[in-house]
Amino acid sequence: GMLQPRDTPSRERKELGGLWSFRADLSPGRDAGFAQRWYRRPLRQTGPVIDMPVPASFNDITQDPSLENYIGWVWYEKEVLLPRRWLQGDPAPRVVLRFGSAHYYSIVWVNGVQVVEHEGGHLPFEADISSVVQGSPDTLCRITVALNNTLSPHTLPPGTIQYMADKARYPKNYFVQNTRFDFFNYAGIHRPVVLYTTPAAYIDDITVTTTSSDTLATVQYQVSVVGSTANSLSLSLRDQEGKVVATGDGPVGELKVLNPNLWWPYLMHENPGYLYSLEVRLQAQLGGVLLEDVYALPVGIRTVHVTSTQFLINGRPFYFHGVNKHEDADIRGKGLDWPLIVKDFNLLRWLGANSFRTSHYPYAEEIMDLCDAYGIAVIDESPAVGIKLPESFGNKSLQHHLAVMEELVRRDKNRPSVVMWSVANEPASELPPAAHYFKTVIAHTKALDPSRPVTFVTDATYALDHGAPYVDVICVNSYFSWYHDPGHLEVIPLQLTAQFENWYKTYQKPIIQSEYGADSVPGLHSDPPLMFSEEYQQAMLREYHAVLDKKRKEYVVGELIWNFADFMTNQGTTRVLGNKKGIFTRQRQPKAAAFVLRDRYWKIANESSCLPPVITSHSLFL
Repeated sequence: GMLQPRDTPSRERKELGGLWSFRADLSPGRDAGFAQRWYRRPLRQTGPVIDMPVPASFNDITQDPSLENYIGWVWYEKEVLLPRRWLQGDPAPRVVLRFGSAHYYSIVWVNGVQVVEHEGGHLPFEADISSVVQGSPDTLCRITVALNNTLSPHTLPPGTIQYMADKARYPKNYFVQNTRFDFFNYAGIHRPVVLYTTPAAYIDDITVTTTSSDTLATVQYQVSVVGSTANSLSLSLRDQEGKVVATGDGPVGELKVLNPNLWWPYLMHENPGYLYSLEVRLQAQLGGVLLEDVYALPVGIRTVHVTSTQFLINGRPFYFHGVNKHEDADIRGKGLDWPLIVKDFNLLRWLGANSFRTSHYPYAEEIMDLCDAYGIAVIDESPAVGIKLPESFGNKSLQHHLAVMEELVRRDKNRPSVVMWSVANEPASELPPAAHYFKTVIAHTKALDPSRPVTFVTDATYALDHGAPYVDVICVNSYFSWYHDPGHLEVIPLQLTAQFENWYKTYQKPIIQSEYGADSVPGLHSDPPLMFSEEYQQAMLREYHAVLDKKRKEYVVGELIWNFADFMTNQGTTRVLGNKKGIFTRQRQPKAAAFVLRDRYWKIANESSCLPPVITSHSLFL
């Protein structure tokens, strides 16, 4: 399992934040050969030691341009003193080292002993390090991480290393990392590193699914225990007041809840994001000793169903009026940052947004926790963005993609906020091998979790998309009057209407406009609207909204603006210090388009909501 570390009566955790020592080989002309062969062992540590904050991307922290765009191995190291009680007792507790995420390929040693390696930049991994640390209390424990951010055709996301062999134009060993996605490939230890303990016999995993009617809900559970065969499990479900509303025992069962409080999205109910707490208690015999482990899992009672024209939450039609985001901000890059996270949720609620997609990778568990608690519905997306090359549809890529979906579902399967999985964004789904590829990935995801719809996000033409037959909801990205017919707002009504009608005629599945938008440089004004002005972004949104208003009466079930905030990209002639399609700046200040979207989202919420209509945007204090 991959249960989130929590403080309970039987478990402790210690976060290893702050400064780590860091080194990277920044010597000019270093042989890049190893960059492509990153699955081989890393080179020895070279380069000066500097301080590096964790969690954070390393790219924007120093003044060294070669670290900004660094590709290859870097090294992190930290020494910590473990509490003596963690290393004593018979049986002694398990000590686990857990990384929320590190980008992209990690190898971890404790006191020089390799304990884990992991491929993938946006999901947690951990190692039981008890046997390494338990012999030596009162000595510092040294944690070493080798990290490589090189992307290959078989990584997720994919990339290629291109060698520039022309000696007349490029220095020796010169190479670049090419990618087919439009955001900066930040790297580093991006999420918290935690040491935590459990008893020697412990609750390893919990899986919960819920069904409900108005008067009765069932919470089906499955609990796996490791470290003991002679054990008993007792479960109690508590409401928000702490009152026990149902109890059960054993590893598999069903709790019945009378008159349940359902988990509703924000603005769909006056008490959104209602969470119960499922307290699981293990008592286990181990070598004549009685051990107890306790774990509390937040549980939301809700159902999701898809018809040919509707997306239903708890049996009621749900319309996604939301955003696409990025984990991205000044200086920290993709590093987890609490002030930023809370600010973003306050902006989402100010906007009247009820949902977002985790474009284009799974987001931090801390962010997902708040989605559960605030009632923000999530389309949970894997890191499979930019699958464009034919070789990225081969068996090697497919096997890794299946493993990534296993990791993502294992992490987020119990979250009520996750209402749909997205297995990819804008792949080359017009290529013939995409049919077998997406059929397989989607079937695998549904086998892992039959309770949720599955999609991927396409920008292929409806007539050529080989993956669309296998999705439950069609998610389409389009940028009419931006990447196509730039500057011609007048083509939007025709082109967008045709897009929706063609997709629906072909598949009879509900459709989400999963991306649309325009770049605007804050402070640039133009009337009549010209591209890159704040007015053009506003005008484009209004043209899209006019068509969406017609089609949401039929089979369009959502709209997600690209993007919530400006974000960093690779340098290029169409990118001025990053992508400027945010309705907020990278510093989270509103552009003119934010107010257009806010008026719209509150209008939609007031139409469809069971809230009293007196709640309007300006009278709602959050």
